Amino acid sequence: MPSGSITMIAGVVYAYLAFAVLALLWYSRRFTRRRALVFLAASALLGFLVFAPVFPFMVQEVVLGNLPVLIGLVVFIVLVFLAGRIICGQVCAVGAVQELVYLIPVKKHRRTANLRQAAIRAAVFIVILVAGAGFSVNLLALLGLRAFFNLRVASIPFVIFLAILLVSVFFYRPFCRYICPYGALLAPVSSRAVYRLRRTDACINCRKCERACPTGAADPDARFGECYLCGRCTEACPVEGALVYARKGGKE
Repeated sequence: MPSGSITMIAGVVYAYLAFAVLALLWYSRRFTRRRALVFLAASALLGFLVFAPVFPFMVQEVVLGNLPVLIGLVVFIVLVFLAGRIICGQVCAVGAVQELVYLIPVKKHRRTANLRQAAIRAAVFIVILVAGAGFSVNLLALLGLRAFFNLRVASIPFVIFLAILLVSVFFYRPFCRYICPYGALLAPVSSRAVYRLRRTDACINCRKCERACPTGAADPDARFGECYLCGRCTEACPVEGALVYARKGGKE
């Protein structure tokens, strides 16, 4: 078996295992941001060692009709519908490196998800599809995903993605929220996820969760599917059981 196939399989196996463990942590209410750091570090490291978990880059294969990758995408859409954006949150290497650099203690510029952001993402998604299907141009490669994780430091794409990471220090996940084609597909699915963070009758409306959320997804009226299950809201909540990961009408 070619080494490339082995690394790809290793990355996919890690992705499914990490998803399962993280979903179990959320379901059992044992998820913490400290525990999430382990997965963020592992996902980022695998991005450099394997590159397989870098899901956004694989959209070109979907456009070109790669059946195994297409099946994988459908599976991930189903998982997001069932459990929310765990994959985007802690499993995808691109999301992981953005999450890690956002931890750098500098003044943050919060951007709440809104219709304009959704429109920009939709426009970018269409451009990526047209470039891939019509001209066989992988725009995500030009943005430096492969170059960054392969440490091609002398290349222009590497510098481009490095610039995106620098922006990520101040703005939460700009690539995920404005560019990622998978994000464009998964956000509307996530907004209807079976299991997601929900407020209970124990909520005292202190709004600490809303102030802690970098995307505005903790707002009860939020509808753009921008919850990355980062855990900031549950960490900020002062009342145990007021904000839980559950299905609608499920046991709290």
